[in-house]
Amino acid sequence: MLTSEPPVDELLAVRAGEGDEDAFAALVQRHVGPLLQLAERLLGNRAEAEDAVQDGFVSAWRRLPEFRGEARFKTWIYRIVTNRCLNLLRSRRPVVPLDGSPEPVAPDHQASPERVAESRAATSALFQALSRLSPEQRACWVLRELNGQTYEEIAELVGISTQAVRGRIFRARRGLTEAMGAWR
Repeated sequence: MLTSEPPVDELLAVRAGEGDEDAFAALVQRHVGPLLQLAERLLGNRAEAEDAVQDGFVSAWRRLPEFRGEARFKTWIYRIVTNRCLNLLRSRRPVVPLDGSPEPVAPDHQASPERVAESRAATSALFQALSRLSPEQRACWVLRELNGQTYEEIAELVGISTQAVRGRIFRARRGLTEAMGAWR
């Protein structure tokens, strides 16, 4: 039985690997929200994001007996879901725009209609620019700029060197800067 105090992911992962479904349910509950948000940002589609996260957790459940704790559970599950998303992005051509993503709320609820329209147009332009990035650049940029991951964490999640992460983020920023030049 789980205690009211939040358990450590690694302990839950060991217990889940031994077949404890409650421990696995606790892991899912702890990580499903942020993973769903990440997947939706990467894929631009809520339904695909839900499928990617669900597939990631199914894969994790099957592979938990092999989990040795060499990486933190959070890193391990993020890597599984990120790879699922990258595989989906690579398999789809042409890249689908991110028009289905929720738009951010205007900072001032009493903003003028012109300001709201301008904000929506800029957001739409950014989503279109993001959709034109390579899946690898997009994943690194989203993990860094929207999820606040460090370069080292991104390297571990995506399975590349820190230097490659820096290069992908640099190219993504350059591409986004060019695409958003009219909005400066």
